Parts: sequence; structure tokens; C-alpha cells
Amino acid sequence: MNTDINIRLTPRSSRNEIIGRERDCYRVKVTSPPVEGRANQTLIDLLARRLGIPKRDIEITAGKSSRIKTVRIHGLGREEVAQALETRG
Repeated sequence: MNTDINIRLTPRSSRNEIIGRERDCYRVKVTSPPVEGRANQTLIDLLARRLGIPKRDIEITAGKSSRIKTVRIHGLGREEVAQALETRG
């Protein structure tokens, strides 16, 4: 079971956080700069912690060098992902 989600990533923010959902896209801020994939790696780390899954189960399938990304999450359904990402904490 795989779930694809769209993410609008804002690098060089003051903190790492998932802001919430706007239409079909989750807004996420990370402190890392968009250099050498550091912002992408921070995004994967943040999602893995929030979802409680290993980092290897998360992959960026589109938009690696763009602010808008498509991320595939292996092993969780859409409802599980939405519940974890839309809950503050």
C-alpha cells in the first residue's frame, strides 16, 4: 500500500514544521537550505518522525529541485497519512 502526497516545501525557515494542508498540498517548512538535497533530506526526516516509519519508506518521486514535490509513502494508507500530518505535535 502506497500513498502519494503533494508538498509545498519552504526551505531556510526558522524551524522544521508541518504547517497544514491547503487544498491538495501540505505546507512544510524546514531549516535546511535547498543545497545538495539538504532540504529534501530534512523533509524526509521530519515526515518519518511524524508518521512513525523508517526514512527508507519515504521517497520524493517528483519535484526534487522544486518547491512543489510529490512524496510517496510506503506502507500507510491515505487516511493514516492525513491523520498523522494534520494533527499538531
